[in-house]
Amino acid sequence: MHRRRRLGQHFMVDERILQEEVEYADISDKDTVLEVGPGMGALTKHLVERAGKVIAIEKDRALAMMIRDTFPDVELIEGDAMKVEWPDFNKMVSNIPYRISSPLTFRLLEHNFEVAVLTYQREFAERLVAYAGDIAYSRLSVMAYYRAEMEYLKTIPRNAFKPQPKVESAIVRIRPRKEPPFHVEDEKLFEDVVRTLFSARRKMVRSALRPKYGVVDTEFADMRAEELTPDEIGEISNLIHRIKQEKQENSG
Repeated sequence: MHRRRRLGQHFMVDERILQEEVEYADISDKDTVLEVGPGMGALTKHLVERAGKVIAIEKDRALAMMIRDTFPDVELIEGDAMKVEWPDFNKMVSNIPYRISSPLTFRLLEHNFEVAVLTYQREFAERLVAYAGDIAYSRLSVMAYYRAEMEYLKTIPRNAFKPQPKVESAIVRIRPRKEPPFHVEDEKLFEDVVRTLFSARRKMVRSALRPKYGVVDTEFADMRAEELTPDEIGEISNLIHRIKQEKQENSG
């Protein structure tokens, strides 16, 4: 445990919360469940009892050996979850390593799945579900909203883990959208506009966009990024897309 503390690892030990995570995902014997970072197998035990198949990805070699010995029916992938190939699954339930919360979430959203129930640092979870005007509203909030329905389910106290982390945690349920909630002409451009606006979130839209996109004549010019809803940012992105196309046509 001392070695794990040095590595920044914290393990969920509250049996009631572990059971709730499985119930939030409505696990049955028809499901193939992916778990990233099984640790010492506290959650894995509950998943194995309910799921038809459990796939676990564990980077720590000693913990991987423990999972392999304790749960022989689990398909174990030893390696970095951000580097190894993910097999097919329809649900994901994990107490994930907090340091990879953002990249892991967006890698998850690249896959075809039904539902995911993940434990995050509370501050990160609040950013995932924040709306325009909220203190926690951010680039992450906008991109998460565009790709999935995010539901903040439960705050988890520090004493649910050993060793105890310095922060509270939270459980979030993620359901990928079949269709985006609004139309954007160019998704890469949309992502770039979101990034540009929130990197200068205290500036007015006109000032934030001008260095990169020039003058953008929009009804939202006198607003700040934190005041814009995701679909309003989508409108700005589409306007920039049209301006670029017109310039290309005129130059051609």
